[in-house]
Amino acid sequence: ALDCGITGEDWTQEFGSDVVRVAKLVYAKKRLVPVKWVLAVPGNSKIRKAQDLKGKRIATELVNVTRRYLRRKKVKADVEFSWGATEAKLATGLVDAIVELTETGATLLAHNLRVVDTVCSSVTQLIANKKSWQDSWKRKRIEALNLLLAGAVEAEQKVGLKMNLRQCDLKKVVAILPAMKKPTVSNLSQRGWLALETVIDEKVARSLIPRLKKAGAEGIIEYSLNKVIH
Repeated sequence: ALDCGITGEDWTQEFGSDVVRVAKLVYAKKRLVPVKWVLAVPGNSKIRKAQDLKGKRIATELVNVTRRYLRRKKVKADVEFSWGATEAKLATGLVDAIVELTETGATLLAHNLRVVDTVCSSVTQLIANKKSWQDSWKRKRIEALNLLLAGAVEAEQKVGLKMNLRQCDLKKVVAILPAMKKPTVSNLSQRGWLALETVIDEKVARSLIPRLKKAGAEGIIEYSLNKVIH
């Protein structure tokens, strides 16, 4: 048996996995957000809510979760397993609805599908074998792995900035920076000049750098990060 692994929360729910959920790692293919399994139908379908699925056929990879969803909605429908190309089954009329994974909804729109409801949300998670988690030696290493993975996810949305500036401009520059903490400042060999380094959200770098330049910063370098450990 494996000691630990990375999988979606959706799949531990699907198989009823008896594991330790060490941590959630919120990331997906395109964005650092949870993904959704949605109930979708053709754009011209008369199905508007879950109750309209009574007696209908639904295709999905997430069979057990979908069946539990229908039980909560008190709807009896036929749920069949589909491995890939699930959207095509709607186009050919093989099924009436699908439950499909989506992050942005772009693929569903491209197939002219309409979302009726969200069946469940899911995030990536680090899981551990219960016996391995009880072993102190293995647990320490799983926790260390979790620390590094969380740091890598955090770094995805951060960048580092380095710059030089005159000492007289320090207050102006620091006032602009939305730093995680106070920036690192050190003296340069040239008297009256400083080097400043900090970490910021990548999304603000584009608008921030021109303001830093205007405030007196020079030699500004933006660089990507591998890990950010809090």
